[in-house]
Amino acid sequence: MTHDPTDPRTETAEPSPVDDGAAPAASTEEAAEGASTGHADEIARLEGERDAYLDALQRLKAEFDNFRKRNDRDRQMISVGATREVVRDLLPVMDNLERAVAALGDQGEGIVAGLEMVRGQLAALLTGHGVEEIPASGEAFDPTVHEAIASVPSPHHDEGAIIEVVEKGYRHSEHVLRPTRVVIAAARPPAASPAGE
Repeated sequence: MTHDPTDPRTETAEPSPVDDGAAPAASTEEAAEGASTGHADEIARLEGERDAYLDALQRLKAEFDNFRKRNDRDRQMISVGATREVVRDLLPVMDNLERAVAALGDQGEGIVAGLEMVRGQLAALLTGHGVEEIPASGEAFDPTVHEAIASVPSPHHDEGAIIEVVEKGYRHSEHVLRPTRVVIAAARPPAASPAGE
């Protein structure tokens, strides 16, 4: 039965007299050694927990950094894609303004000047958003940025040279929004041989 000092029903046993001084010292050393081993085990367990939490925190931080970078990259791609869509929709407006200016010629100089001003503003707006015209006139045909809509024999041009620009092409950064539609020079016809040969 265990002794409870607050319970009056329990008997108190008299402590037994100590016979020699060596016994208590040995038990004190054993207790100290047991406590020391217990503390070392507790410290090792806590260090293991600390290392596990630190590792989990570092992994979580790396995952969040990757998520943030991926999110920034996706947001930028969406923005560039939206810009390209708007610009692609504006290109026919630019074409029509240029056609109107060309069709009016010298008739109604005020109207031509007004249309030219609007065309210039639109061109500046597109340029401000990184859109540039694809050069074509006098260039060699490049299928990555030009679209040949006709091929015409020409004694004055090399084969594959662009003779006429039908519709201007544009690019945003290095992405082609619309290829330049062109007429190219076909191979020169063979020289007619003399009939007597």
